[in-house]
Amino acid sequence: MIRKNIIQRVAHSATYMLRNPKLLLGFSLLVFLLLIGIAGPLFVDTEKARPISVPSNMPPSAEYPLGTDSGGRDILAVIVVGTPQTLRMGVLAGFFGVLLGTMLGLFAGFYGGYIDLIISGLTDTMLTIPPLAVLLVVAASVRSVSVDTMAIIIAALSWMFPARTIRAQVLSLKEQPYISMARLGGLGNFRIIIEEILPNILPLAAASFVGATSGAILAGIGLEVLGLGPQRAPTLGMTIYWALLYSALIRGMWWWWLPPILILIILFVGLFLTSAALDEYVNPRLRSKR
Repeated sequence: MIRKNIIQRVAHSATYMLRNPKLLLGFSLLVFLLLIGIAGPLFVDTEKARPISVPSNMPPSAEYPLGTDSGGRDILAVIVVGTPQTLRMGVLAGFFGVLLGTMLGLFAGFYGGYIDLIISGLTDTMLTIPPLAVLLVVAASVRSVSVDTMAIIIAALSWMFPARTIRAQVLSLKEQPYISMARLGGLGNFRIIIEEILPNILPLAAASFVGATSGAILAGIGLEVLGLGPQRAPTLGMTIYWALLYSALIRGMWWWWLPPILILIILFVGLFLTSAALDEYVNPRLRSKR
């Protein structure tokens, strides 16, 4: 039953995607960025992303299409290596944050009582804590910050909004007649959650995942621009940090800071269009207007 419901949901979502230009455009932009990390190493020598691997401060040329920085790194190689690292951080943080939030929201909304009281109280308490301040303290306290470490830190502070959203949806779903029929049919609480409620909240969880990924990337970029990101991984945020540190803007080295900013613009536009299309799919009012 659960497999059939999930397959039907996926098929319906795929049909909707083919008819929604926002989702197609946003997905195409994200696929383009993925191809940079997958196919880029086939055409670009990623070893040039290491310090002192090429002549420094070289403007764009035939040999170095995006020039080099003051640390002796090829900017094109840095973009090829740094784009998937940034995407990885956002996807990991968004996935684990939404996974935790979905689980807590499911149990809080379905069981209610003390479980709902405890989870809702914890969620409301965490929402009062400024996440940026916590991120700054934790990132500054950890000696060696990696991309995975940053993703875990951000995920630990990004599960609250998915939890509240899923909880509200579950509170509405569990009052539907088909849930009562499932109870009368002898299904236990766990089977009702897995077979009846979970397939209906998957689109909402997907929309929350895209939003959480965008927020995680933005938080990670903010930390990296402040110099609190992974020092060894050439992410997009750390590339901007080094450009600011060496005054690339004042020195007229536009090829150092402009390419990572353009990649980030494409990334956020793709995530925004995808999130807007998924919100349109989840929200019946927006879907009916379309």
